[in-house]
Amino acid sequence: MASGPQIDPSLAAARADHSFFGHPRGLATLFFTEMWERFSYYGMRALLILYMHAGVERGGLGFSYAKSGAIYGLYTGLVYLLSLPGGWFADRITGQRRAVLYGGLLITAGQFCLVAPATAAFYLGLVLLVLGTGLLKPNVSTMVGALYAPGDGRRDSAFSIFYMGINLGALIAPFVCGYVGEKIGWRLGFGLAGFGMIAGLIQYTMGGRRLGSAGLRPSTAGDPATRALLVRRVALGAMGALAIGALIAALSASGAIDLTAELVSNALGVALILISVGMFSWLLGGKGWSAEERKRSAAILVLFLSSAIFWSAFEQAGS
Repeated sequence: MASGPQIDPSLAAARADHSFFGHPRGLATLFFTEMWERFSYYGMRALLILYMHAGVERGGLGFSYAKSGAIYGLYTGLVYLLSLPGGWFADRITGQRRAVLYGGLLITAGQFCLVAPATAAFYLGLVLLVLGTGLLKPNVSTMVGALYAPGDGRRDSAFSIFYMGINLGALIAPFVCGYVGEKIGWRLGFGLAGFGMIAGLIQYTMGGRRLGSAGLRPSTAGDPATRALLVRRVALGAMGALAIGALIAALSASGAIDLTAELVSNALGVALILISVGMFSWLLGGKGWSAEERKRSAAILVLFLSSAIFWSAFEQAGS
């Protein structure tokens, strides 16, 4: 982010604001955006595996426990994994501001796909939710940091306030969406989660002026020609991924290949383990690293393993 005289006047004005409990008013916009997104996420998650396993006579999909658990694990894992390409996409192509908007729109579309009775719409909804969360989640947090100049002592407390919004949405959603989903109808519960994201998008667009220029432009896009090349590559990659996905789905539906949710989930787990082992083997044993860098990588490994164990246990809450 630019500093000194290069800072956009609107961003400087946003940073100088103290009207939201001593913080920029833009923090309130991001607080409620993330609160409603988490309401949408945790409201849907509270119902997901129950809806998949419930019998058709109860309005569910009638999946087995094993299949339901595998789909749930794939969904929650990919939600966080796609934050990596989501952040890259915002940094180089759209900027955080538009990435959050696009992500929210995809999440809303995904939630309302779950309302539809068709099984194909259910799977499409999960894909849209994964893509949307991957765009929104990392970039809304980045904009919180952008509201504060380097060295601003308010930044730490700003993230504490921001995370209160996450916790508030996560607290309310299972009670509200869970009650509606189980007592009235599963699809109405998903629809309520979708309306939560709509509420977040409305206040996000209305409060955008309070963010100044934070997240408005890509931070590492380079010149226009480079950006245009990136856009073309991303478009081609997306079309290729869609074509491969459609081919695999067609082969699976025709019985040409035996592709199950459990198989895909297990394959993803093995791939993640192999990638992690390869990465840390390179960081700890590869050439070109100093003793201090290896020591820091070892510390990261300890935190990495601790985090993996914690989140593996935490995500059992939805299954």
